[in-house]
Amino acid sequence: MSGVFTVSNEDIKKIGIGALIAGAGALATYAIQAIGALDFGLWTPIVVAVCSVAANAIRKWMANKP
Repeated sequence: MSGVFTVSNEDIKKIGIGALIAGAGALATYAIQAIGALDFGLWTPIVVAVCSVAANAIRKWMANKP
C-alpha cells in the first residue's frame, strides 16, 4: 500500500482489476438484456452490481490453485 497522496504500481493494478470487474458486470447485464430481451428498468444498477460480484466470484474461483 502506498502512502498518502501517492499511487504505487500495485495500487494501479488493483484499480485496473476493479475496473475490469465492473466492466464485466456491466457487459453481462447488457448481454442479458440483449439476448433475453429483458428490461430491468430501475433495477438495472442493482443487476449490474450483482453481475459484478458474480464476475469477481468467478474470477476468484478460477484463480484458486491447488
